[in-house]
Amino acid sequence: MNPVLAKLADVGLVPVVKIDDAAKADGLAHALIEGGIPCAEITFRTEAAADAISAISRKCPDMIVGAGTVINLDLAKKAVDSGAKFIVSPGFNPSVVDWCISQGIPVVPGVNNPSGVEAGLERGLDVLKFFPAEASGGVAMLDALAGPFAQVSFMPTRSE
Repeated sequence: MNPVLAKLADVGLVPVVKIDDAAKADGLAHALIEGGIPCAEITFRTEAAADAISAISRKCPDMIVGAGTVINLDLAKKAVDSGAKFIVSPGFNPSVVDWCISQGIPVVPGVNNPSGVEAGLERGLDVLKFFPAEASGGVAMLDALAGPFAQVSFMPTRSE
């Protein structure tokens, strides 16, 4: 497992944050760190995402900040340029996954079925986002996937 993803696994929880005001990002990061959660996935669901990632990266170097809702290659590049240490996407976008791998950026693409898991394995990934978790069968589906894909760790995420 990638060292960044291993650290996230050790924490055991990755807060998914939609932030509208980048000026509040470092305060949020400090609060999470003080609460024992030194990581966050900032979603690209607002215009403030890149600036928030940048602020956290600069002002909270101990924070493992990543970018979520990365749905295309332009957003992946923007996220990494802003300081994201990992990329999470709601689906399996081959161009995003392949670019991240080529750049050495940990990527966690979304899957919810065996074909998606196999696409990740084909690219050497061992951590995948299970999304949308509840709508895709929840714990029962994760149990079903864990049998044939025991080498994969899943980050279950529910939809909003």
